[in-house]
Amino acid sequence: MSCGTVRRRGGPSIPPVAPSTRGRKIIMCRAWLRMSATLVAAIAMQGALAVGPATPPARVSAASPAPSASTTTVSAPETGLAAVYSDRLNGHRTASGKRYDRNALTTAHKTLPFGTRVRVTNTHNRKSVELVVNDRGPRQAGRVLDISPVAAKKLGIHRRGMAEVTVEVVGQS
Repeated sequence: MSCGTVRRRGGPSIPPVAPSTRGRKIIMCRAWLRMSATLVAAIAMQGALAVGPATPPARVSAASPAPSASTTTVSAPETGLAAVYSDRLNGHRTASGKRYDRNALTTAHKTLPFGTRVRVTNTHNRKSVELVVNDRGPRQAGRVLDISPVAAKKLGIHRRGMAEVTVEVVGQS
């Protein structure tokens, strides 16, 4: 009997994902599939590394300064939902290691570096505020920021708790 089929007593062969075939046989088959997928990925990765880069690395001349850590890449504005942080989190540590202060103009973003200053604009009333990224989040799908209650009040969304905003990178703190 192969890993791909399971024979029931007196019945036809059925695939291992059928509800009536719970047990060890299915676990072994799924483990085999995971292992083979990992092996295929490793072979593909090894082939990509063996070929090398398509273009030679760029040469840096003395005339062009090297990019520094303080240089930020200005990206296109990001639009999405912003939600207000819960008051329960006041005083807890953020992902940056600092304590969350509900009275500070701070925000959480999924990818921007800590210390990045962003201008957040409410798309409904055009109010804007400048915030500092000090945490990671939000974890809910469809949201781009979690903001402090003080920032929400300045944006005019403290009563609703959520609104559509535009996020623009201003610089580093």
